[in-house]
Amino acid sequence: MNLFSFCFSILLKPVYRVYEKILEDRVKKRKMPRHVGIIMDGNRRYAEFFGINLWKGHSKGADKLEEILDWADELGIDIVTVYAFSTENFKRSKEEVEHIMDLFEKKFKELAKDEKVHKNKVKVRAIGNLNMLPKNVVDSIKIAEKATENYSDKGLNICIAYGGRIEIVEAVKRIIEKGVSPEDITMKMIKDNLYTGDLPDPDLVIRTGGEVRLSNFLLFQSAYSELFFTEIYFPAFRKIDFLRIIREYQMRNRKFGR
Repeated sequence: MNLFSFCFSILLKPVYRVYEKILEDRVKKRKMPRHVGIIMDGNRRYAEFFGINLWKGHSKGADKLEEILDWADELGIDIVTVYAFSTENFKRSKEEVEHIMDLFEKKFKELAKDEKVHKNKVKVRAIGNLNMLPKNVVDSIKIAEKATENYSDKGLNICIAYGGRIEIVEAVKRIIEKGVSPEDITMKMIKDNLYTGDLPDPDLVIRTGGEVRLSNFLLFQSAYSELFFTEIYFPAFRKIDFLRIIREYQMRNRKFGR
């Protein structure tokens, strides 16, 4: 970002705040999605673009999630499910993976003590193949889940060591292990045996970072979700961007295949 762009963005801030408030008031008058899924993409490219340390890009992404949870609470969105780390992400450099795992450990412990999490009764849950994670991360996940296990008003689901295809395969295996014949397997059975079996499907899935694909995120659950893709890198995602997507969602006519 050059000096002119920086100065211009500073001058526009008051205008954006006014527009943001107007937009928020409008979307609050219409039906809100109950469950929003977010593919948090673009941390590394954000760091590269702004010439900052890669680890700082991931940290800024983690901080942005905290902001989004505040926005969701203000709008009355009950469930947020985020794609934080895929099974494929383990192929990244050892140094980067270790840093991300340390960040997960820190953030799950913070969630367990977060006053807003407890005030809003947010149930925190990790979704994925947790056996792939180091012990320090699994232990911190258990701390966060234990601290919020009795809450049901709202939900934060963090997909970590997650892959949508494997999730479906594992669901089918669990059904077969129960002695169900192949011809008797139904879509409801599969849904009930997914990691998210007790949750409603996402109404809306947002992907930041410019890519236009789901990348193995909630493949079964997103069959009839409204999909939105934005080029904005996740750490730079603003409340006004979120509100614009909600507004567009509210304008769509959801037919569910009918």
